[in-house]
Amino acid sequence: MSNLSSLAEVQKKLEYYCVYQDRCHQEVKQKLFELGVNSNDMDMIVVHLIEHDFLNEERFARSFARGKHRIKFWGLKRIKNELTARNISLANIKLGLTEISNEEYQATFEMISERTWNSTLERNALKKRKKFCDYLLRKGWESEMVYEKVKELED
Repeated sequence: MSNLSSLAEVQKKLEYYCVYQDRCHQEVKQKLFELGVNSNDMDMIVVHLIEHDFLNEERFARSFARGKHRIKFWGLKRIKNELTARNISLANIKLGLTEISNEEYQATFEMISERTWNSTLERNALKKRKKFCDYLLRKGWESEMVYEKVKELED
């Protein structure tokens, strides 16, 4: 990437990429790699994006936690694991998780567990219990909550 115009084009492209949706550093670097940008130019573009607030990991962690909880109904464990996999710092993960209030978290859990229990079409009680628990655990809900709820629903 030697000519300046193509570097400016790539920078503009990445600005739009970050404006469209909050991104983490890892996603931006992956995109730059796909565009064939060398590591020196990559660093310059990432610094530019951070300085001009196109790239902000705290904002990313907050919107990621909010979105995955409210839209995909993920539990805290799954959100935490996914943010960790994206190399988000522990401090930013904690800030992101503050976007989900305890009341909202409990209400979502009640709603998703009732819906899952009622929609699991399984006659065998043990298989139904396993399907229910597996689904909620995969979504990242705490095992204590899941097992307490399954006992409550079975009674």
